[in-house]
Amino acid sequence: MIPKALLFDVDGTLADTERDGHRVAFNRAFAEAGLDWVWDVPLYGQLLAVTGGKERMRHYVERYRADYRAPPDFDDLVVRLHAAKTRHYTALVAHAGIPLRPGVRRLLDEARRAGVRLAIATTTTADNVGALLRHAVAPDAEAWFEVIGAGDVVAAKKPAPDIYHYVLDRLRLAPGTCVAFEDSENGLRASLAAGLATVVTVNEYTRTHDFGGASLVLDHLGEPGRPGRVLAGGPPGAAPDAAMTIDLSVLGALLMGR
Repeated sequence: MIPKALLFDVDGTLADTERDGHRVAFNRAFAEAGLDWVWDVPLYGQLLAVTGGKERMRHYVERYRADYRAPPDFDDLVVRLHAAKTRHYTALVAHAGIPLRPGVRRLLDEARRAGVRLAIATTTTADNVGALLRHAVAPDAEAWFEVIGAGDVVAAKKPAPDIYHYVLDRLRLAPGTCVAFEDSENGLRASLAAGLATVVTVNEYTRTHDFGGASLVLDHLGEPGRPGRVLAGGPPGAAPDAAMTIDLSVLGALLMGR
């Protein structure tokens, strides 16, 4: 048995885009607007507890900037800032480049050869997704994904499961036939609530999150000669701290072992 579809989160899962991509783009948008907001690396890690860029900005003002006097058009300002941030992010991806995480391209290629369907389930905007796929995967990579669920296509963002329901409905697949890939606790909560077996690859910002319920947690998906390290879960019989390269047979075993 192999999965019928693989459903990927984007930021932190396909690539480490948060610290040196989105964070930098937010700061450039703030400076461009004449704001004194600066999100350093530790602060941004705290802000990532809130999913969605516009929601993150509102949370920052409420939680960290009691001194800020919001203008009457604050909601419009947030929308403008988010659009500027997206512009800066896509330029960063195009010119600086952000590499995929280990094993991602290998697994995408294997899935395409085997006829396994691919989809995206993310809270980031479709423009951000497209920029990353075109520049980090392949110029035509957007066409590899049958469904791209992104941004505001659903009202409730992760940890709500809505984006996964959206993608599964359009694929016309049952959750028990698919595997989701996430990197954060909020993402995992969303995928589990949608009934999906989930593989988590941790990163600098998320390695201390609670990943209870994940089918497999590891540091990365693995490459030939450079396997990932299992941190929790795995197929039946997998040992903790085992070295593992994630392929379709491993994913099928995860589904069978649920």
